Amino acid sequence: MSDTVYYATGKRKTSSARVFLKPGSGKITINGKNYDEFITHATGKVVVNTPFQVTNNTNKYDLYVTVKGGGITGQVEAIRHGISRALVVVDEKNRPALKKAGFLTRDSRMVERKKYGQHKARKSTQFSKR
Repeated sequence: MSDTVYYATGKRKTSSARVFLKPGSGKITINGKNYDEFITHATGKVVVNTPFQVTNNTNKYDLYVTVKGGGITGQVEAIRHGISRALVVVDEKNRPALKKAGFLTRDSRMVERKKYGQHKARKSTQFSKR
């Protein structure tokens, strides 16, 4: 039973995280690095740990994550999304708390594409009346 590995995918912006949960002592490995090496900002560490705190599962699972694409914020939030989904796979009773916290909803906001003839997505050239 302890060999069971739970898997889920989390996404945010252009980042996608593959999350593997295994019953253990709370060790977190992200892209082969230790949790503290990969996430240097305190806010990122809080974001990753919130699904465990919401469901009272702190230090009950070992976590192995592979994440790619996007920047630091997108990757951290993709990891949170994946952890939340994996905790629902572990036990369906975790779902209401995670749903209420908003961790199971895929944040679909993406960067708007640049339009031709403009500097950015919405920034245009200076208007000349004459």
